[in-house]
Amino acid sequence: MSLLFSSLAFLLLITTTTTSSPAATPLRRGYYSATCPPAEFIVREVMRKSLLSDPRSAASVMRFQFHDCFVNGCDGSMLMDDTDTMLGEKLSLSNIDSLRSYEVVDDIKAELEKACPGVVSCADIIIMASRDAVSLNRIHNLIPIILCFFNPLFSVYSVFVNQTGGPNWEVKLGRLDSLTASQADADAIMPSPRANATMLIDLFARYNLSVKDLVALSGSHSIGKGRCFSIQFRLYNQSGSGRPDPAIEPHFREKLMDLCPMGGDDNVTVGLDSTPVVFDNAYFRDLVGGRGFLNSDQTLYTFPATRRYVERYSRDEEEFFRAFVEGMVKMGDLQSGRPGEVRRNCRVANGGRPPAPAGFRVDRWIS
Repeated sequence: MSLLFSSLAFLLLITTTTTSSPAATPLRRGYYSATCPPAEFIVREVMRKSLLSDPRSAASVMRFQFHDCFVNGCDGSMLMDDTDTMLGEKLSLSNIDSLRSYEVVDDIKAELEKACPGVVSCADIIIMASRDAVSLNRIHNLIPIILCFFNPLFSVYSVFVNQTGGPNWEVKLGRLDSLTASQADADAIMPSPRANATMLIDLFARYNLSVKDLVALSGSHSIGKGRCFSIQFRLYNQSGSGRPDPAIEPHFREKLMDLCPMGGDDNVTVGLDSTPVVFDNAYFRDLVGGRGFLNSDQTLYTFPATRRYVERYSRDEEEFFRAFVEGMVKMGDLQSGRPGEVRRNCRVANGGRPPAPAGFRVDRWIS
């Protein structure tokens, strides 16, 4: 039995994974159960290796779903490279110098094409990988519990790491990839770090996402880092006042000013919350304490309509997890209705090439 199969078997043992029977709906759980049975395992295995080599990729990949789905639906358009005739979304204001780890999706797609050529869409890869970026932390943190049975030196570490990690959930699949992408559309839709709660509520309402969804999904900032560039105005010229944002807790403001001095390096990165490598509810506790990094984060606490959810999630991590999953599923349902395809390469449209032969090479992943 190969090492890869052992890894997959181990994941099966320590997680609960169910596959619903196919239903007559455009998006459904278990969509690839007949055409590419190992699809979700392949995505998870590549994500696992990516997180081991670069833990920062978790935050980037998790946010792919938001950046993709809000711009003309969940269609993988954010992955497309610019061409001579198309300006894509990668250099849009919300993505440039912000999103990274596109190569993770490239790696996933390459493995899927080897096993099931022309079957799994890049749009669906984003949905699966975003889920795994959250849930794999929990899976990985269970591994030392097994190890402690063989080596007692792992026991203390095991108790600690088992307290981290985010929720796991089933995803609906069956999306097609867009044929094009639009930088202009991304610039017109995606919010700025300066956005306030009113702007964000209005934006989410356009997609039938509630205030509760907005606050819960903002919890994606539980992991990851932000650039000093994004908070210069908060620290030194909030609303053109020439003064700091009064909502920032004084000691936290001093810390940020040390890390992000006026005229300093705008590319220095700072944790988006006090536990930037752990998916938890510390993000909301920080907002209650005036320690939100981005203006668009802290405004969720200063605005009455969103404050009650911030307070609830700051007290109850499991309630936050449930609301986050609900919001991710709802966001994943956003569709444009435009024509699409299953791209062979997530960075470019197929360009009219004939489809690859049907079938999948399951042997590569289970032998």
